[in-house]
Amino acid sequence: MRYFCILSLIWSFAAISQTCLSDFDTEIHAEEFIDNGDGTATNAVLGLTWMRCSLGQTWDADNQACVGDASELTWQQALKEAHGLVYADKSGWRVPNVKELSSLTERHCVRPAINEIFFPNTPSDDFWTSTPSVVDPQRAWVIAFFNSSNSIKDKNLFVFTRLVRTAD
Repeated sequence: MRYFCILSLIWSFAAISQTCLSDFDTEIHAEEFIDNGDGTATNAVLGLTWMRCSLGQTWDADNQACVGDASELTWQQALKEAHGLVYADKSGWRVPNVKELSSLTERHCVRPAINEIFFPNTPSDDFWTSTPSVVDPQRAWVIAFFNSSNSIKDKNLFVFTRLVRTAD
């Protein structure tokens, strides 16, 4: 029985840690972003500045980590949360569209499928985009940071959110 418990614990730990393809070089992909030193990171090629933490989490600069629990919001709550928000002495934060948010996915990794150097402690789950479904006004697009997939979800579901703004 003890062996089974230890083995279960090892499997549980492996299930919650990021897994990447063996030939994936995190250092090369880290060069896509500039650490702004204020809890944000900029992709200069795309001209986007991202919050390094999900909404609800707090940036801990000393440990380079997002602490606390990410908030799960409805689509409308996420849009309202972004509206008028000032973070890192910047305004203009918004929920990203589906193309912008999918640019953060790291297709060589799962659980989470995102660059953990710049976006630590990202939940391996769905994140809202501002892109509504064109066929169903009650649904909007989400990006899953479990495996880089996308789908549409009911806007009343509670889903995680990461905000973006146009870089200065």
